[in-house]
Amino acid sequence: MTKPMIRAFFDEPTFTVTYLVWDPETRLGVVIDPVLDFDVASGSVDQTSVDALLEAADSESVTIQWVLETHVHADHLSGAPLIKARTGAKVAIGEHVRDVQTIFRPIFGADDLKSDGADFDRLLSDGEIIEVGGLTIESIHTPGHTPADLSYKIGDAVFVGDTLFMPDYGTARADFPGGSARQLYQSIRKILSLPPETRLFMCHDYKAPGRDEFAWETTVGAQREANRHVHQGISEDEFVAMREERDRSLPAPRLLIPSIQVNMRGGRFPPAEKDGVRYLKIPVKLKAGVDEQQLG
Repeated sequence: MTKPMIRAFFDEPTFTVTYLVWDPETRLGVVIDPVLDFDVASGSVDQTSVDALLEAADSESVTIQWVLETHVHADHLSGAPLIKARTGAKVAIGEHVRDVQTIFRPIFGADDLKSDGADFDRLLSDGEIIEVGGLTIESIHTPGHTPADLSYKIGDAVFVGDTLFMPDYGTARADFPGGSARQLYQSIRKILSLPPETRLFMCHDYKAPGRDEFAWETTVGAQREANRHVHQGISEDEFVAMREERDRSLPAPRLLIPSIQVNMRGGRFPPAEKDGVRYLKIPVKLKAGVDEQQLG
């Protein structure tokens, strides 16, 4: 089994970790969960994070063949289209992205959305394999955070997306449309059934209280022993009760609305309007007592 080479890139504004993973022999590799820099206040897009990743790939003489998304992210915009345009890499995500697209297409009036998943080059099913040089990349369907979440097992490493966080921080929320705390527990148990020495790489870190540094690598054994939400001995019902209560108190991610609209399109922005500008929509819900006619 080829052990992958791994470089992590931490984006502190979104607390997101992007990974460059490659075969040390052939220098063929993949990118997992790339970030597009987006300032929501000004609506401006920048490619600094993508540039840094591609410069690192060049310095390591790595040819990027795939961009792998673990899910439709709700907290950052994907840099996948930029990487595809500059390297020729293909973009893949779990096949259940179609479920996510079905949920959000009417919410945002996304009539241009290719709701069969065709905005992505490949839709991966549970257990499906991609070969990259000497690396075997196995897709593991890990729903719960969203219906479409995948984890990627590459050699002795698993990239778990938002399914798990570091042991001192716990687990991902499961209250997005299509999410399920019960499915999340079952997905986590699937991951934690792997050998204890298996390395786990997180998609996010929020630096739990009492920890001075950001961190994103741990092991199955460490999660089994010490994950504050789901360590060994926590039953499914206990986890579901905790997770659902906790989720009720969590605020919506800052970039939720732009992220979903872009990422469900494979990182593509909505088409430009007649003025040549691309717009992201904000659905408005009126609370009880608000007269819609008075608002014009």
